[in-house]
Amino acid sequence: MRAMTFRTLLLAAAAGLALATPAAAQKSADTLRVVWWDQIPDVDPYYNELRAGLVTHTQAFDGLLARDPETFTAKAALATSWKYIDDTTIEFALRKGVTFHDGSPFSADDVVYTLNGIIADKLVSVPSNYVWLAGAEKVDDYTVRVKLKQVFPAALEYLSMVTPIWPKATREKLGKDGYSKQPVGAGPYRITKVDGSSWIEMERYEGYYKDSPKGRPAIRRLVIHEVADATTAMNELLGNKADWTWNFIPDNFENVAKMPNLQAVRAETMRVNFLGIDAAGRTGADSPLTKVKVRQAIAHAIDRKTIADKLIQGGARVPDTSCFPTQFGCDASVATHYAYDPAKAKALLAEAGYPNGFETEIVSYFIAPVEGAVQNYLRAVGINAKISHLQVSPAIRRTMEGSAPLTLMNWGSYSINDASAILPYFFGGTTTDQIRDEQVTTLVKQGGTNTDPNARKAAYSAAIKRITENAYILPLYTSVTTYGFSKQLDFKPYPDELPRFYLAKWK
Repeated sequence: MRAMTFRTLLLAAAAGLALATPAAAQKSADTLRVVWWDQIPDVDPYYNELRAGLVTHTQAFDGLLARDPETFTAKAALATSWKYIDDTTIEFALRKGVTFHDGSPFSADDVVYTLNGIIADKLVSVPSNYVWLAGAEKVDDYTVRVKLKQVFPAALEYLSMVTPIWPKATREKLGKDGYSKQPVGAGPYRITKVDGSSWIEMERYEGYYKDSPKGRPAIRRLVIHEVADATTAMNELLGNKADWTWNFIPDNFENVAKMPNLQAVRAETMRVNFLGIDAAGRTGADSPLTKVKVRQAIAHAIDRKTIADKLIQGGARVPDTSCFPTQFGCDASVATHYAYDPAKAKALLAEAGYPNGFETEIVSYFIAPVEGAVQNYLRAVGINAKISHLQVSPAIRRTMEGSAPLTLMNWGSYSINDASAILPYFFGGTTTDQIRDEQVTTLVKQGGTNTDPNARKAAYSAAIKRITENAYILPLYTSVTTYGFSKQLDFKPYPDELPRFYLAKWK
């Protein structure tokens, strides 16, 4: 029924376009209309864990550094240069003459306020992004020293991607809640309107500093509409209410590409999709999922390659590791491989004491075809899993609360090309850790806190070996992001899954 509805909508849209003028996009209004089906809980960059939140803050906020999307190297942004004073101290010379969107001047006070503030605030959404940070010290108005808790080779990556700078005076004046409603950054776009979790408007910041590695946006206005699901987002694109969307159902790719006013693009990203497993028994100490043979049975029960090839498409890969292949320390050579083998899965369940299987629940925010496939593969070996489909934030909250036996989830590492951006999230002993294996946690910490690359690799390899032997988490496939956007828009996707609207332009 869903596919039939979509085809009907396509035919109606195509018929309407045949009679309409070709100027369907908002080129004439110099407004890029974006629609997506993530609803950001808080536009303040530090209080949401969604990819959409990272995309939004990239347009409107700047940090000390910015990563070049082509080379992945750190470029000078709010800082003009940096140097290591010692193994755990980085000194930054700050850019002069920069103003925030409200006209307030940028200085060392803002950097110190931001970095020390996120360390002290226990409500920051992804604390694993900042566990390496000890604080910041002001040397003078345009010099700061960033202190690390220990040696952390990936520090510049994190400073480039996930540490935007707050304006101290403005945020203190507005307070946390007020600032979330009227966010002020120093990026290429300034946020002009935030309407709950459904609407965000931005305008090009005319006072943006000239030497920014991001450059001055070509498009004047950016409007983001947050909707409930992928179907609604697609309806808006096809109905000429939006110029850009992403993450729609792969089966719709060819249909979108056939539309006379649209183009469709696929691009693999650093995001890895998983079946998370409550190995620690937070949903109950007697849970079957605490038994290694049950987890191994689950790994053998699911035909991951078929899911990747038939449902995701576009070159999705099936990794054996709980990290992305290009990330430093992601050693696939030591990982246990679980081939699709339902007979072996049934035998393992019997050995574990569950010859007739068991009942469980999958908490998910995945597209329905993947949810259904995983559910059916598990049912075929006797595991009857009820699907609880939620929006992203509530689903993540269930996992963090320890009330999700199985979770269909993914992690994009905030586009950081280092295993320290993913392994601590799942195995760092925090609320997102469903495993709570102290040996793994120790190895992951060692991998992130050593100056010797070989020692880092050895620690991560040992962690990956133990994680996969025990089937603590099941990597399903790498994400291939689908993009649909107006043919009047010059937009380039990057492998770090970070749409840079400030680089887009009208043709």
